[in-house]
Amino acid sequence: MANIKFPEGFYWGGATAANQFEGAWNVDGRGPSVDDHFLGGSYKEPRQITIDIDPDRFYPNHDGIDFYHHYEEDIALFAEMGFNMFRMSISWSRIFPNGDDAEPNEAGLAFYDRVFDCLRAHNIEPLVTLSHYEMPYHLVEKYNGWASRELIGFFEKYCQTVFDRYQDKVKFWLTFNEINCGTQDMGNLFGTSMIQGFEGPASAVHTTSQARMQALHHQFVASGRVVRYAHEHYPQFKMGNMDCFILSYAATCDPADVFATQQEMNTMNWYCSDVQVRGKYPFYAKRFWAENDVELVMEDGDLQDIADGKVDFYTFSYYMSGTVGTHKDHEMTEGNMTFGGKNPYLESTDWGWQIDPLGLRIALNEIYARYEIPLMVVENGMGAYDEVEEDGSIHDPYRIAYLQSHVKAMGEAIADGVDLIAYTWWGPIDLVSAGTGEMRKRYGFIHVDKYDDGTGTYERRRKDSFFAYQKIIKSNGTEGLA
Repeated sequence: MANIKFPEGFYWGGATAANQFEGAWNVDGRGPSVDDHFLGGSYKEPRQITIDIDPDRFYPNHDGIDFYHHYEEDIALFAEMGFNMFRMSISWSRIFPNGDDAEPNEAGLAFYDRVFDCLRAHNIEPLVTLSHYEMPYHLVEKYNGWASRELIGFFEKYCQTVFDRYQDKVKFWLTFNEINCGTQDMGNLFGTSMIQGFEGPASAVHTTSQARMQALHHQFVASGRVVRYAHEHYPQFKMGNMDCFILSYAATCDPADVFATQQEMNTMNWYCSDVQVRGKYPFYAKRFWAENDVELVMEDGDLQDIADGKVDFYTFSYYMSGTVGTHKDHEMTEGNMTFGGKNPYLESTDWGWQIDPLGLRIALNEIYARYEIPLMVVENGMGAYDEVEEDGSIHDPYRIAYLQSHVKAMGEAIADGVDLIAYTWWGPIDLVSAGTGEMRKRYGFIHVDKYDDGTGTYERRRKDSFFAYQKIIKSNGTEGLA
């Protein structure tokens, strides 16, 4: 690492999602989103979904960590760490409470004005996700989420509204968060929200390949139209995609395992980004559709909308890798939005996610070789149990080690020739876990006094990792990597 340098102007920061940390779920005209109907869960118990919100039950996303009322304090802490980029999302239901409203909610627009102004005051560049695992719940009730083509127009109107409003405050935009999770059943909950009339455990949500691929097609068209609008009206904007990158290794050298791994990489990692980066469906899509009984319903102009909506840069989340095998003894493990095969050469987090920093270097090289456009790692981190000492200190050497090893891997990828321009750690401040709804699964460099039973003072505390990341940022990645 001695001769490896991050480029001047590299963006260091953190990433969050409105539904997981903003709180104020019914304040100032905001309507309920999909996530507001999810109860809390745990590592062993899946989150439950309710059609009606029961006032006697606890919905952790309702309060989050109350960034809505603490944003000035939190942004000041991010600035103290040295952030020059902050990835956040806009809550669609804070702008259009029902999603299909005639007019936007001015109070919601004004809130983000205040947040963006605060970021600018601290010289922090906002990176804004337009749809991060939430939509107004009314769109689920009436249209079954992205199963309906009508959502394309609603999404366009929402995006055009915020583009026009924040044209002088935001430069970097992402359309859909981890859009490729829509290829999985779990994506029905967060990405495509095809859960009309569903009540019960999140793990029981299932749809057909036909439904998933059709919903993704609607999102591709919507993204294409939105990117084209941005390029035509605001040439200063830079538009990106966002994928959940699950690196897969063949479990053995059996050619059957190697081929299965290639197929898994195509369907999980490349299918969506090939569309959004290259502007067309990939060559392998037709056979995939045929073998999974998928017949996409398209309208005239859809493929042109997709072609016109090629993104300017590629972003992704990276937490772990997995193995793919065809043999009966192939052992599985937990993962981010999906399950992967266990790798005996890797250690895992408390939640079973395999820690593989070299995999990040491999992923960066693979992605850049395929697309050759600027890359951002916009989510990377580890959920862990933290303990607060009697003096209020929080020692988290496991998080520091994870951070250091992944920063080193990025430095190596840059030396390899990869055009990496940003890194935003997932959850720079503790927030509600999307998958389990827990607070005890903590990612942050900043501890928040909030617990799984809803209690807590919301007090913020700096962990040891706060200062470790601060040192890395101050040196632009040349120090603090011991």
